[in-house]
Amino acid sequence: MTTLAPPEAGPAPPRRLGTAPLTTALAAALVLSLLCGVILGAAGVTPGHVLALLRAGLTGGVIRPDEVSAYTIVWEIRLPRTVLAAVVGAGLAVTGVAVQAMVRNALADPFVLGISSGAAVGANAVILLGAFSALGVWALSVSAFGSALAAMTLVYAAARTAHGLTPLRLVLTGTAMSYGFSAVTTLMVFSAEHGEAARAAMMWLLGSLGGATWASVPVAAATVLAGTAYLMLAAGRLNALAMGDETAAALGVDASRLRRELFVVTAAVTGTVVAVSGAIGFVGLMVPHLVRMLVGADHRRVLAVAPLAGAVLLVWVDIVSRLLLAPAELPVGVITALIGVPCFLLLMRRRGYAFAGGR
Repeated sequence: MTTLAPPEAGPAPPRRLGTAPLTTALAAALVLSLLCGVILGAAGVTPGHVLALLRAGLTGGVIRPDEVSAYTIVWEIRLPRTVLAAVVGAGLAVTGVAVQAMVRNALADPFVLGISSGAAVGANAVILLGAFSALGVWALSVSAFGSALAAMTLVYAAARTAHGLTPLRLVLTGTAMSYGFSAVTTLMVFSAEHGEAARAAMMWLLGSLGGATWASVPVAAATVLAGTAYLMLAAGRLNALAMGDETAAALGVDASRLRRELFVVTAAVTGTVVAVSGAIGFVGLMVPHLVRMLVGADHRRVLAVAPLAGAVLLVWVDIVSRLLLAPAELPVGVITALIGVPCFLLLMRRRGYAFAGGR
């Protein structure tokens, strides 16, 4: 009598990390990273002196006259820059999660909608042409954010149909608009009369936190916090949307309406962070993938982990950009690309990776 062999077992599902311990570990890593971002730098301020100055600033302590320059470096240059790096990293990470769900494309990132290219037009108008000079230190941020909103409006108007916003039209329209905005920016850079202005424009286009001040932190932080809160509340609907419009409709989710809401939220957050940091790539593309590999595709888990992961990543990228060629400074976007390309290729080669439950 012939005995049938038992069916071959399929590949075991990948093990997932618990959300609570992972967020706790990332929160602790973020605090340590922020501290390292303030301690590490080209200026010769010892770690002990930095900690003493931080303590004095937090407790209202008195500093000696000979400590004023070091205090300025710590409190007015390094600390706001490090905090802003964390805010920008968190914002890019959560918008990356949202955009990938919105267009159902794992290769999408916050810049696929053309928002960053639109912001670049406004920023270069300030840097190269002196536009909005009456706004003083706010000119760059206001102009970049305003042009980002204008780009959002153009993309929305061009992509919208009688049936609402569809993923394919959003991607195609955003990509086409992005090329158009980039062409305008390139023309402005090549038409610049002063080489230093063109260099500053290119630095901004590649991403830089060198101009960070305390004035730029509150608006960016509030926008990122509000956007993250909305996305976390919409995590269940994002799960439905990622499975397709028909499935979402069967689950009672209006895909077109949700996509409009996501478009506005991601555009606002992207425009805000790009206005204060320039165009920093790969964070919004790579971090969501890495987080999904750790905790799975459930957006409730992904959105709990992604902001912390993005914040930690960009803080350390900024540290490297300041120290690698000190006292010169590398654009942050160069470091994210150098890290992001090989890491992304390695992540995608891992077996068991899935986006929204698909192989």
